[in-house]
Amino acid sequence: MSLPHALLTALVEQPSSGSDLAGRFDRSIGYFWHATHQQIYRELGRLEEAGWLEALPPESGRGRKKVYRVLPAGRDELRRWVAESQDPKPLRDELMVRMRAESVVGPTVLGDDIQRRLALHQQKLALYREIEARDFANGSASRKAQLQHLVLSAGIMQETMWIEFAEKALAILETPEQ
Repeated sequence: MSLPHALLTALVEQPSSGSDLAGRFDRSIGYFWHATHQQIYRELGRLEEAGWLEALPPESGRGRKKVYRVLPAGRDELRRWVAESQDPKPLRDELMVRMRAESVVGPTVLGDDIQRRLALHQQKLALYREIEARDFANGSASRKAQLQHLVLSAGIMQETMWIEFAEKALAILETPEQ
């Protein structure tokens, strides 16, 4: 996925100022595609130069923010990108290599980092469950809500998998060397 397409998606959902977009991004798409606020602002300029979005003139008065909205060319680009076929990305996780290294040079203190990661995944899962209870409790039947809930469900499944993985890894790491 590319940052431009993530930003176009967020702006199609709701035109926003750069700061409002960065905040919304942190609370939604940012769970699945991380970007700094600096990267977001830089990309907004590129998208405007490409003719995919425009900054509306700021309302009069000091300190007013300009609001960005997606232009038809930006919607066309988003449709083109959504229609692309993409192969799954291979897993590239440093923890997997560290676990292999643990198997040949261990025991080490790798379990400490896995314990820390376990807590982070538990926190993220709790947050996703809160969002699910808040935003999808009524079981909205709209296609848009179903797709958004499906994305959140993927996050829930991923966090659940990492929690199970971390618990299993800790159990193995605590096994005495034979």
